Amino acid sequence: MLRYAGFFLVATCLAWAPTASANNSATVVEHAFGKATIHGNPARVVSLYQGATDTAVALGIEPVGVVESWTEKPMYRYLRQDLQEVTYLGLETQPNLERIAWLMPDLIVGASNRHRTIYPLLDRIAPTVIPGNVYDFKALLALMAKATGRVARGEALLAQWQARVEDFRTRIQRKLGDQWPQEVAILSFRADHARIYYDGFARTVLDELGFAAPVDHRKEGWGIKLTSQESIPAMDAEAIFVFMDDDPAVRRTYETWSSHLLWKNLQAVRQNDVYRVDPVTWNMGAGIIAANRMLDELYRHYNLEQQDRQECAQC
Repeated sequence: MLRYAGFFLVATCLAWAPTASANNSATVVEHAFGKATIHGNPARVVSLYQGATDTAVALGIEPVGVVESWTEKPMYRYLRQDLQEVTYLGLETQPNLERIAWLMPDLIVGASNRHRTIYPLLDRIAPTVIPGNVYDFKALLALMAKATGRVARGEALLAQWQARVEDFRTRIQRKLGDQWPQEVAILSFRADHARIYYDGFARTVLDELGFAAPVDHRKEGWGIKLTSQESIPAMDAEAIFVFMDDDPAVRRTYETWSSHLLWKNLQAVRQNDVYRVDPVTWNMGAGIIAANRMLDELYRHYNLEQQDRQECAQC
């Protein structure tokens, strides 16, 4: 708690004054940690996790403050153009509360897995909403659309997404026939180990698109960390999606593991169904824009023609 001691001085000096639009109506938003009463349509939004930043941009909002991205510092390239004047607030795991308070936001969006401890402090600065499941980008979009008075835009984005999902499922089922639904594994390589993901943003999207997880991957928890190449058979699936950082140590790990006989014996490897994918899109973006970018990759991987659709600026 010492890390946030300075906040109390700031909070004492700064009485929160709404800076929302002239619309004085109040909206009550239920979220993971309670209820937030929001007056008008917030104009000064602070985002404290990656999915909320992505979602804000999709809703046409330029936040006044965001936390730094995990890679491609200080912000993922696909969002930079829309975040020209933003203030950076430190890491998602330890945002700078004093800086947040000085921005005088009228809405803060946090994450249930990151900000439970500091939620009472955030809520003293401004109305704060916390989505229950950080991987559920559709629920996040609906929550933020309601909180910011942009319900119509949120519904339009969700309708567009649902239309794309239905189109993809129709096309891939037609192409794969009896091989659909396909069992797919999500892997990540690090400098000294590999990971299998049982849950997460990418799995949420793949599940909605109709893909299946291998039986051994249908378990509770985020996944499993593999430190020995003897564990490679646990990665087996009909298709494999792999993401990793562009780092020499990571590339060496991948090259070592993928040259192993056990790797070459995996079903997906034998069938040439191993796909390298964008780690930002598949693991870090966590919002509606990232979901659409992930779906774009899947159309390309499976050589499926996308339906004609009216493009929104971000998606």
